[in-house]
Amino acid sequence: VQLQASGGGLVQAGGSLRLSCATSGSRFSINAMEWYRQAPGRQRELVATISSSGSANYADSVKGRFTVSRDNAKNTVYLQMNSLKPEDTAVYYCAAEGFSYSDYATTAFRSWGQGTLVTVSS
Repeated sequence: VQLQASGGGLVQAGGSLRLSCATSGSRFSINAMEWYRQAPGRQRELVATISSSGSANYADSVKGRFTVSRDNAKNTVYLQMNSLKPEDTAVYYCAAEGFSYSDYATTAFRSWGQGTLVTVSS
């Protein structure tokens, strides 16, 4: 299963961006989808998660500003980022976990997207 993140860019503080993460592959199902970010010189941190039923959780630093959603029909997860701050500047990664199916086996997977850069200027 492959993930493709997009939507990053340069935005002024207070602005908004919407990230997308599309999944592709054959015969799979996805449970949780997640967004992480990694700022220069810092460890990767979990930003938001969303379950298959749509239950979402957020890091304290983004609560009230970011909204995660998913379109199960398109196997795509979104991250709407509002009221952006310079400290939100980072490479944002999506991740998904689920199961892939073949005629002979069901295999759990965890896949990562390639990252998309978000830069917030002050």
